Amino acid sequence: MRLDACRGLALWFVFIDHIPGNVFDWLTIRNYGFSDASEVFVFVSGYTCMVSYGSTLRSRGWPTVIASSLRRSFEIYVAFLLLVIIYLTLVWQSGSYLDETNTRHFFDDPGTVLIRLLALQYAPVNTDILPTFVILHLAFPLVLWLIARNAVIALSASFMLYLMVQLYNWHMPAWPTGELYFNPFAWQILFVVGACSAGPCAPQFAGFVRHRAAIPLAAAYVLFSLIVVLSWRVDAFKWLIPQMIEDWLYPIYKSHLDPARLIHFLAIVVLLTRFVPPAGHRPPGLWTKALIRCGENSLSVFCFSVLASFIAFVILDRISDGLPMQAAVSAFGIAFMITIANLLTWEAKLDRRGSPLF
Repeated sequence: MRLDACRGLALWFVFIDHIPGNVFDWLTIRNYGFSDASEVFVFVSGYTCMVSYGSTLRSRGWPTVIASSLRRSFEIYVAFLLLVIIYLTLVWQSGSYLDETNTRHFFDDPGTVLIRLLALQYAPVNTDILPTFVILHLAFPLVLWLIARNAVIALSASFMLYLMVQLYNWHMPAWPTGELYFNPFAWQILFVVGACSAGPCAPQFAGFVRHRAAIPLAAAYVLFSLIVVLSWRVDAFKWLIPQMIEDWLYPIYKSHLDPARLIHFLAIVVLLTRFVPPAGHRPPGLWTKALIRCGENSLSVFCFSVLASFIAFVILDRISDGLPMQAAVSAFGIAFMITIANLLTWEAKLDRRGSPLF
């Protein structure tokens, strides 16, 4: 429940962040540290995969694990294709924004783009995390096999692959940029760490969090990240960070999950794990339940949020970009996501009541 609430909050943040020029993005985490909601998705996905597929492995064996992984990868793949088709339709209806959405290539050369799209080598703006999720879910049986045999070897192999990205720019090809925006070779480390923290490494992770040095170090790094990011975004704080440190840190490359981003997210995980209490026996409140519903239906809600953020961008660009309109599109977008999530949950409950068709 706590994981679904975190994932739901991340979805709301992603929607707000995807609206260019939206002042309410100051309410999201990306303005207060090196990492953002993307890290939440990948880490939680690894954690939940371990919980789900680990249980399946114990009860039904490897064939079911592999079949379930393939099915989930295919679901994400189909969702990505449908999202892109609807996205392209909205852009075409708008009559502009081809460069802002990275869709001009399609309207100039649709045949080539469709081939690249099917091969997961092309993605319009804000859809580019889904190809990486297809690959990560497809590879999870191998990750689970390694973790089941030796979690230390699994983590070591994951770290070595991540290191090769940082040292030698290993990446998966994409078109026309040359590499996937969310490089799977880099982002897999969060996926694997999430899986290990839900599996055999859970006691060690809990022991690390309880270590007396962990909290001060994590808090110090989060505070340092906050000061650095504020110095980049608010002129009044520029004097806080010497130019030498800024030159050393910048740019923090998101595609390759820069170490500054990775360490920042792991520091936040340590602090949240230590200070946020587990869910109690009381039923969740209205807003918490809304977060949980969005987190439970994260794939569908994310896809709808991408479309809603584009519509919000068009409204702000063509009608008004004033603060009241920014507040309205942000609020209506989140309300739309909550409505979609509740409808999907309601439909799933009804579907489970029905008898099998065959």
